[in-house]
Amino acid sequence: MSKGTILVVDDESRMRKLVKDFLKREDYTVLEAGDGMEAMDIFYANKEIDLMILDVMMPKMDGWQVCREIRNIPSNIPIIMLTARSSEQDELQGFELGVDEYISKPFSPKILAARVSAILRRTAGSGEGDVLEAGGIHVDKAAHEVKIDGENIELSFKEFELLTYFMENQGIALSREKILNNVWNYDYFGDARTIDTHVKKLRSKLGEKGDYIKTIWGMGYKFEVAE
Repeated sequence: MSKGTILVVDDESRMRKLVKDFLKREDYTVLEAGDGMEAMDIFYANKEIDLMILDVMMPKMDGWQVCREIRNIPSNIPIIMLTARSSEQDELQGFELGVDEYISKPFSPKILAARVSAILRRTAGSGEGDVLEAGGIHVDKAAHEVKIDGENIELSFKEFELLTYFMENQGIALSREKILNNVWNYDYFGDARTIDTHVKKLRSKLGEKGDYIKTIWGMGYKFEVAE
């Protein structure tokens, strides 16, 4: 039985084959695209895609454009971005666009498979009763759904994870390091700007409820609902 459907997008056929063969051995169904335009055609035609592995540098339509179009649909499908360049600025741009994970080439297929597994496991939720409520924010972890005063809002996978972590730790001061360790919880080598970028976007999407996320200068953040 398939553990999920993954769309692998890369203009290098050898790279696609490497990733595809490894993921198939891990019991995933794998679809392939050689450029961004082909990827979007496949994405629109297949509503059962659970996750996308997306290369940055591609002809016709690059990874940034693909990610931007998917998030504008809107869709919160998890996206793992692959890049041959290990640029901090590229990484921050990816997170701004709604990328959930960022892996630099060359990489270990085992690490990639572990990240895919972790994302899909968390996306699946952990039970029907797993619901969080605070100050007009409703989070259904099983359905991967967020409502503000009864209205649905669209969050990327990482934004959803971050909000959930904040709400599960209401009133607790959380350092950036602790947030990284719990939301990006496997072999992530990043810095505080990753957290700050996601908090900025999350606050914006929460509207006035974004004020619940308090900045603790020199340390991190605290989620607190005013009495």
